[in-house]
Amino acid sequence: MPAETHVEQGPIDRPAILELVRERLAEILEIEPASINEGDSFADDLDADSLALIELVEALEEELGERSVGFRIDDDDLEDLKSVRDAVDYVHSRVG
Repeated sequence: MPAETHVEQGPIDRPAILELVRERLAEILEIEPASINEGDSFADDLDADSLALIELVEALEEELGERSVGFRIDDDDLEDLKSVRDAVDYVHSRVG
């Protein structure tokens, strides 16, 4: 089987996506993953600036690119991601 069509893990479910977003965001913001709630706004609740969001996107693309070949978050869609829930819903709609 060619490497580019081989996906190591199966589909990822919504709770796993939420956990992944929490873990990566916690690393970037240097906070505890448990302190991140699904309803949190990136800017208002987590004080995440645009650079932090770009880092999150890059981390998710890297992680999910291994599961779903070619996974990308479009730059045009980035401005619509205002909360943790938005990010989880977006990723789930693409890979779930």
